[in-house]
Amino acid sequence: MGVPAVSVRCQVCQADLRVVLAPAPPTQWFPCPQCHNPVPVVVPRDPPPLYTWEVIPGLYPPLPPTRRPRVSLRRMAQVALVGVAAVAVVLAGVLVVLGDQALGPGSYTVSGTVVESGAGPGIGLTVPATVVLTADNGQKVVEQTGSGGGFSFTNVPAGGISLNITAPSFAPVTVLTFASPVYNAGTTGLSVTLVYGGPANATTTTLSQFPDLESFLASIGSGVVLLGIVAVFGGVAAAVTRRSDRPAVGVVGGAAGALAPAALYFLALGGLFPVVTAGTAVLAGLGAFAATTRTVEIFQVGPESRTS
Repeated sequence: MGVPAVSVRCQVCQADLRVVLAPAPPTQWFPCPQCHNPVPVVVPRDPPPLYTWEVIPGLYPPLPPTRRPRVSLRRMAQVALVGVAAVAVVLAGVLVVLGDQALGPGSYTVSGTVVESGAGPGIGLTVPATVVLTADNGQKVVEQTGSGGGFSFTNVPAGGISLNITAPSFAPVTVLTFASPVYNAGTTGLSVTLVYGGPANATTTTLSQFPDLESFLASIGSGVVLLGIVAVFGGVAAAVTRRSDRPAVGVVGGAAGALAPAALYFLALGGLFPVVTAGTAVLAGLGAFAATTRTVEIFQVGPESRTS
């Protein structure tokens, strides 16, 4: 038997629609093009008429009308997608504000202690160490550690900060950190341990993934663009979900929100700002819910209805 095309009537708004049935499952659901109510259709498996009830009307009482579920997953998915778009816009605005504040003026103190490997607490080097600080603007400042191995630099501009520590008979150590009005990777209380060796044994300690202020602002700008794309996907998916005939679009919109935190993590922004971290957690939850509900609908709803 070929694929049948049947005409049915919506039990809610009485609209007529013509649908093309698939060979399986036996019962298929089609959204009404007028009220979007799910209309059940049973696939005919025998050529009519075959049974008495097929030719004698009123032999059996009519079936009760289909009861719509109290909570529509499609509506809930639509609300979740609207939430994805709204949260993404808010987070993008927060990043824009943080990026603007990062450009503000600021000066910092960089201080710490240089100790010898194996020395006890409070015991500095047997010889003075030379500490060279290179600021984000390329300016270099040189200082010798005191008897306790301490060093301190003041009025250091915002951005990437590099400390190069050398001492006779010890391997050089480089410490990379970052400071700005919105993010400080650590500039005070630094502890640098030197071990015996030469330039071939030099080591680098990285306290921040941002080598300079430009890379920091570039990551924030990329995050803003990413969240803008997520907002567009979420908004378009929410609008399409109202029609309930393109569930795959809802899956894409929800997946965009669910994957946004991972993308921000690769931009080195994950966990950097508490408000952004909390917002991305909400974004991921809304996106995962929307993607899951629309995926379930793909497997539950039959082929799309075709109006005559």
